Amino acid sequence: MAPWVTEHHPTTEELNACVQCGLCLPVCPTFRLTGRETASPRGRLHAMSAVHSGVIEVDESFAAIIDFCLGCRACEPVCPGLVPYGRALEGTRAEIDAQIPRRDRRNRWILGTALGSRPLMRLAGVGLSLVQSLGLTRLAPKRYRRITGGMRSLRGRPPSSIGHAGGPGDAGTVGLLAGCIQDEWFRPVNDAAIVLLEMAGYTVAAPERQTCCGALAAHDGKAGAASRYMTRNVDAFGGFDFVVATSAGCSAHLADYRWPGHEPVTLDVTVAVARAIDAGLLPKVDADRGDMAIQDPCHLRHAQRVIAEPRTILAAAGYQVVETDEVGLCCGAAGMYTVLEPEASTRLGSQKADQVRATGVRKVASANPGCEMQLRSHLEDDYQIRHPIEWYLESLRAEELG
Repeated sequence: MAPWVTEHHPTTEELNACVQCGLCLPVCPTFRLTGRETASPRGRLHAMSAVHSGVIEVDESFAAIIDFCLGCRACEPVCPGLVPYGRALEGTRAEIDAQIPRRDRRNRWILGTALGSRPLMRLAGVGLSLVQSLGLTRLAPKRYRRITGGMRSLRGRPPSSIGHAGGPGDAGTVGLLAGCIQDEWFRPVNDAAIVLLEMAGYTVAAPERQTCCGALAAHDGKAGAASRYMTRNVDAFGGFDFVVATSAGCSAHLADYRWPGHEPVTLDVTVAVARAIDAGLLPKVDADRGDMAIQDPCHLRHAQRVIAEPRTILAAAGYQVVETDEVGLCCGAAGMYTVLEPEASTRLGSQKADQVRATGVRKVASANPGCEMQLRSHLEDDYQIRHPIEWYLESLRAEELG
């Protein structure tokens, strides 16, 4: 039997790029939790190489080694061999999904069908809003309780931004990826993006034909579903100058899209807004708004190397940015990780919450929905957690009223 059965598997070049130096160990959250070599990027790459050479098979033991990885990609910036660890990980998970197909049917349906279906997502949003209104989130199954407990209140949320089109267009055209989770549970972030980008002179449209970006599917090894989502979005967004996502996980995944012909620039919204501020297209607030604790989502800091831009936005809003973690260790949300590895996720979430508490600051900025929910589920109710662009827009509006 061949060790790999799909085209997505890690290549010889990718695996050989690892020189086994160990610089990834101190920045790996799961290695720091356990001290196990198999819970490190180096150890996982070694296991992948063993499969690649036919020493071991893709079985449940191998899958357990790979499953424990958060996919935070903190190892990539420190790697002297420039190992594309995130791509190798996703390819390996695609192999596991192909070779052990019966292990997660529920995830297969959620990631491959539900997230790409707007009617199903809207039905889920209505149901969750009702559950919140009745105070029944505590009755959610144990493995989903952290997610439901960390959600924003859905009561009174604005309408979906999908279908929106407006703005002057002097600065160019932006296609807004509304997202699946983002469009249902974090609509105020999308609304803030539209207001700010149009204020900066862009024409902003959220095409009806768009769907889930495919990040969660790709991270979990559902390569077929991720490819279908990408194909649909490429068709929907092909005519824009820029494609902007308001979730760090989505914007990181967009960077890996393959665009035939005209290729729009894909950006995280923090980059788009920070550039507009630096160019004088958006204003800076003179007032001192106090301190703001900041948490760096892994797919912003590590995958895209975006660190300065959220801080630029918060400074322009009049806030003094207070660092919570100079290294940027993962909070433990990591897509479905909260559900699949609840013990490790809870330990990492508790550590991150302790870092926020240590600042003494009750306002927190986070640019990713999963991170926000993880923080909220581990912090007390008096903490306010929002996207950097929400804090910025709120500050601009307060300045106008003042």
